[in-house]
Amino acid sequence: MKWPASRLRMESAPMKRRPSKQLPKGAFDIVRTVGLALPDVEATTKYDGSPVLKVDGMFMAGLAMHPSAEPDTLVVRARLEDRERLVQDAPEIYYLTDYYRSYPLVLVRLSHVEPDALHDSEFSGTALE
Repeated sequence: MKWPASRLRMESAPMKRRPSKQLPKGAFDIVRTVGLALPDVEATTKYDGSPVLKVDGMFMAGLAMHPSAEPDTLVVRARLEDRERLVQDAPEIYYLTDYYRSYPLVLVRLSHVEPDALHDSEFSGTALE
């Protein structure tokens, strides 16, 4: 069976891009500055171009890019028992979504964190463990 030429042409609609979650310019710069002051921390990017911090090559912190995360959210490596305590003690700052629940991570609302708090040993220590 021969298909008419009009059926062989693929009419494609332009792909719509989902708008990326953008932090105010420089929001991750504070996180990067604090992180780079810690031992063995390096700044790099993920496969999607979003900035991350790594300790000895392992993920430490980055911008939460999954659609389940609220805008202006940082994702930070944390032991499961530490993250439960953080979420219980300060749910206005720390939270989880179903997507992130199975990973040793906690989500941080950057809009609720004072820059000085990023220097806090508990905050930094959670990500380094």
